[in-house]
Amino acid sequence: MSQNLTKPNSSFTSKRSPLCTSLFLIILVVVGFNTVHHPPRNPKNAILFQQLFLSSATNYTVSSYLRYLTSHPHLAGTKPSLETIHYVKTHFQNLGFETHTVPFRTLLSYPLHASLSMHFSNGTVFNLPLNEMGIANYDVSSSLIRPYHAFSPSGTALGKVVFANHGTEDDNDALRRMEVNVSGYIVMIKKGGGLGRGAVVEIAEKMGALGVLMYAEGDVSRDNFGSGVERGTVMKGVGDPLTPGWAGVEDGESAQLILEYLGGPLAPQEWRDSGRSNLSRVGPGPVMVNFTYQGEKKLATIYNVFAVISGLEEPDRYVLMGNHRDAWTYGVVDPNSGTAALLDIARRYALLMRRGWNPRRTIIFCSWDAEEFGMIGSTEWVEQNLLNLGAKAVAYLNVDCAVQGPGFFAGATPQLDNLILEVTEKVKVPDSEVATIYDKWTTINGKSNIERLTGVDSDFASFLQHAGIPSVDIYYGRDFPVYHTASDSFSWMINNADPFFWRHVAVAGVWDLLGLRLADDPILPLDYLSYAKQLQVYKDTLSRVLDDSISLTPLAASIQELTSAVKHANNETKNLMAREFTDHLLTLKIRALNDRLMLAERGFLDTDGIKGKEWFKHLVRIFCILLLGQI
Repeated sequence: MSQNLTKPNSSFTSKRSPLCTSLFLIILVVVGFNTVHHPPRNPKNAILFQQLFLSSATNYTVSSYLRYLTSHPHLAGTKPSLETIHYVKTHFQNLGFETHTVPFRTLLSYPLHASLSMHFSNGTVFNLPLNEMGIANYDVSSSLIRPYHAFSPSGTALGKVVFANHGTEDDNDALRRMEVNVSGYIVMIKKGGGLGRGAVVEIAEKMGALGVLMYAEGDVSRDNFGSGVERGTVMKGVGDPLTPGWAGVEDGESAQLILEYLGGPLAPQEWRDSGRSNLSRVGPGPVMVNFTYQGEKKLATIYNVFAVISGLEEPDRYVLMGNHRDAWTYGVVDPNSGTAALLDIARRYALLMRRGWNPRRTIIFCSWDAEEFGMIGSTEWVEQNLLNLGAKAVAYLNVDCAVQGPGFFAGATPQLDNLILEVTEKVKVPDSEVATIYDKWTTINGKSNIERLTGVDSDFASFLQHAGIPSVDIYYGRDFPVYHTASDSFSWMINNADPFFWRHVAVAGVWDLLGLRLADDPILPLDYLSYAKQLQVYKDTLSRVLDDSISLTPLAASIQELTSAVKHANNETKNLMAREFTDHLLTLKIRALNDRLMLAERGFLDTDGIKGKEWFKHLVRIFCILLLGQI
């Protein structure tokens, strides 16, 4: 795909030369030609195409896509993953779309051996299983990879165990108050607390821990699916790794046994009340634990797959719709519920095209590889095409896990808030013929609670935090008990999360309408008034944590200036849309306004990035991440 993105022209002169004058006249002629041959779109036609899309949904089609995609494990860089690559590419090609695969040679991490044992003072040794119950075949002939954490270093750690709750800085401070030092010990951490695996491992490493054992503890419903072992990556950062992370493995039953034998001070009451484990004390010891892990890091080829629908009037403006394809195991929820929805949107777009529809702007379907290892596929591609995306990308619409369970959730940059609300008012909830997603959303939450994309946990990260492109992330269900385990299979989906696949249809409906509006509206539906209000919230948060010696007056003035500019742009939008006739001058004015709306997010980028984390360049996102302690 990258070779088809042309570089923007960045050559500008202060004086208009005869050549420039000629070029300008040519542009006017071209614009006038396009205006004559591509007259303004009829809003009624746009609504008809949106209705046609929604009415062409079939849960059977989505389920058939998902069944095939999850018929076998397909971890990135392994031979079985090639089949899913071929399936997605062939699907796009059969629909008649311009389709490309873009390979990257990148460093990935795979397990060779892992063991965990408890050593008692009387000489007894008890080996703890690290495989999932009922899944014994983890040899090289199996496509199901044994449970592990990618980019953990090979080695052996022998020592007593200290329980550090979620492993946050606050949790380690609590241990210090109990006069417990984790240095020289193996740290056991319960997943949660708002930090990713890599972050808590980095904290433990700085504290001098010998190793980290991490376990996941869900609700009681997890017991219905055996003792799944959650895989993941402990690499801190995104993209192709230059240095590895450092951590261990996790298993609920093994963790329970170790916790029962801990001595030392009593654990704080909130630590004991926050889970189902029989936790009493924090350690260290007295039982010794021997943890061994051997893995290999090797170069592997990953493949991003792209399908392009060229825009009729503005082919050089891109609306990108993306989902990653790779999975730790079968990946029915994570990520192929999203992949199935993306494939169905592509099918229905092809149907619209047969009915005479073509988007105003170019739509690019993106099927990413190696997201589970740290958003590698999307990050490498964004970095490769940074200049072109910076000049031409309207928005990136991400769906990772389309369906995890009940309840609709959305995260977005603020200028997309109103568009999300408008779209969710048009899509019916799966269990109702009358109520919309917006109705159910506001009934449950009291308001439509659109979250902010502060994390680095899906493929929107590079688009937003590195390239400054407006982004959306949507999904059904907050969490699911088979996350990253071998139980994340088709049978779990049909028995639990979405038996009739209507939630898949609902997510596809929202995702599609967002894409159609951004690709077809004459003036981009981006409203920065929500952004100004969000910045005011951040400013108020800062004022509460900073002392009086630091003035926030310049920041307040900047937010006020932005608010005034937004109101001016909104008035300009109304005036331009009220014009009954289109000429080349109006077309140029709309184009100029759209460019300002599209590029405004880029204005929050800092070229140098945050010190020590230079890849993160979005100042607003940096503030949120630092405030939440996520990097």
